[in-house]
Amino acid sequence: MLLSSPPLKRRHFLGLTSAVAGASFLPRPLAAQTKDFSQITLRAATFRGADQTLLKETGLDDFPYKVSFSEFNSGNIIAQAINADAVDIGGWSEIPMVFAATSGARISIVATLEGPTTDQVLLVPEHSTATSVKDLKGKRIGYIKATTAHYFLIKMLEQQGLSWHDITPVALGVSEGLTAMKSGSLDGWATYGYAIQMLEADKTARILQSAEHILSGHYFIGANPLRLTDPSFCAVAADYLRRVNKAYSILSNDKPRWAHAVSPVIQVPEPLVLNYLQNQNRSYHLRAWRKADITSAQDIANTFAQNGFLPEGTELEPIFSPALSDALDHQRSGL
Repeated sequence: MLLSSPPLKRRHFLGLTSAVAGASFLPRPLAAQTKDFSQITLRAATFRGADQTLLKETGLDDFPYKVSFSEFNSGNIIAQAINADAVDIGGWSEIPMVFAATSGARISIVATLEGPTTDQVLLVPEHSTATSVKDLKGKRIGYIKATTAHYFLIKMLEQQGLSWHDITPVALGVSEGLTAMKSGSLDGWATYGYAIQMLEADKTARILQSAEHILSGHYFIGANPLRLTDPSFCAVAADYLRRVNKAYSILSNDKPRWAHAVSPVIQVPEPLVLNYLQNQNRSYHLRAWRKADITSAQDIANTFAQNGFLPEGTELEPIFSPALSDALDHQRSGL
């Protein structure tokens, strides 16, 4: 839910000890090194209220290089933008990555962002008589294609002995889904992010089931492979990701500050944003990807293949790049 939203989804979200760890996360600043990075531009994809907002709020936007932000509302579009050489770095959940890899998109996974899974749910209208997913058989259910919402809806149906063919699925973007729920044209909506709080607050919808225990909480950072052969770019990209991680660490320990910074940007009332943040089941933490992350994502690819959304035999390991792993694994040693 990036999540997001997403929305966002995301998939997503430490005590005093975490804040101390975050403070030592950045290596020797690029600005203090002899190499001049000022002519390098990093084209960063972000969701509204995410990287750009968080870095500015925490004072971590003093880059010794140029950063050009582009805003997106779903991870699958970010993947497409990297494939088109329109941006250099951005995040998404496991699901957009699976679809991008299957399509042969030119992307490289360089890091994992662990995040919450409590902001991903299946909503039904407030006055719906449904008490379980089984009650939605034959109903019109909205979902956000090639995102976590697509995946957890499949899994929720399977838990009740149902399949995708037992509902009338309606692929919608986040804003379209919000409008459809408000107009009463959907019997359910698999979604994520602040839309949940908005629909609950105005009594339009209620949560039928959470995906908290279905999703892994893994979000991947993708980079433009055309630039990963440049050591200077890799240094800049690693520095950027360390800054994002530190921003999450700082704000995870001050969620009222986080909500105050994000609310006017995403145009959601501050109390709703704070409620959203305070109910996250885990904090965001960015790290180098691990072998187990590939295994988790491969299981998801297999699920989509078994349901006819992807061809059998999709292999994800080839798109994982170690280009930034050393820099993210040895965060205290400098670049």
